Amino acid sequence: MILAIVSDSHGHADRLERAINDAINLGARTIVHCGDVGSAQCIRLLGDAPIPAYLVAGNMDRFHWHLGDDAHHSAVNYSPKTAEVPIDDGQYLVATHGHDERLLDTLIAGGQFPYVAHGHTHTQRNERIGNVRVINPGALHHPRGHHGYSFAMLDTETDKVTFVDVT
Repeated sequence: MILAIVSDSHGHADRLERAINDAINLGARTIVHCGDVGSAQCIRLLGDAPIPAYLVAGNMDRFHWHLGDDAHHSAVNYSPKTAEVPIDDGQYLVATHGHDERLLDTLIAGGQFPYVAHGHTHTQRNERIGNVRVINPGALHHPRGHHGYSFAMLDTETDKVTFVDVT
């Protein structure tokens, strides 16, 4: 299965829309947003995608009072802390924002999920810790490090992560 992982759009609907379109063109079957979505318009874009969309709340989403309602009305699978996204063979990718470091560490150390996706740091990450692959797609707003706006593509059949630049 091919999943697109995005994060930290912070209301920049134009970049999120380009990322969604690029991901679909690259074969994504599901899109996962790791928080700090930032606007109802971004949630609608996720809901309008022709593939299932999952969203977790980020620390900056606390200012979006109707986040859960907006996600529900847009047919986006929403969770305030973690989203379990079905992948192959009855397994799940789990997504969280990452600002709750204790939760993130627990998800990684627990080894229950083969993939843990998070955002928050605005920095790309593709790291294996034990039997868990930890993925941060970078950010669609104020990326850090030596990378521009980006998202990640995960192919669970080949266990390959590719970072995609959003121009």
